[in-house]
Amino acid sequence: MTELLLVVGRVLFALLFISSGISHITKNAAMTSYAQYKKIPMAKFAVYITGVMLVLGGLYIALGFYADLGALLLAAFLLPTAFLMHPFWKESDATAKQNESISFFKDLALAGAAMIIFALLRGGADFGNTVGTLLFFG
Repeated sequence: MTELLLVVGRVLFALLFISSGISHITKNAAMTSYAQYKKIPMAKFAVYITGVMLVLGGLYIALGFYADLGALLLAAFLLPTAFLMHPFWKESDATAKQNESISFFKDLALAGAAMIIFALLRGGADFGNTVGTLLFFG
């Protein structure tokens, strides 16, 4: 039962990133406009690259293959994103400030979770079966 919960937890954690990464790629024009508004250099390229990082990071964690690399990819996306895309301290409007603050701390919390996954895996923790093993060879 613990094994199943671990796999389900990994998949649930990863779905946010896979979905967001797909949006970065398939809705690039809208995402690029927002990145340009936030003054991100080479916005179109950055949106595509981060989309790939999110999809790969999420898939690696969900599937249990290269999950440590997946966790690093997600943390490498989330930490700068918190500061570059959600600088709540620059907002004067109370609602905008609150929304950016929520997004900022959400990104930090998810980066922390990704770093925990990385540290546990690099420390030799058992991350459970891969999805393929669980589905086809369990």
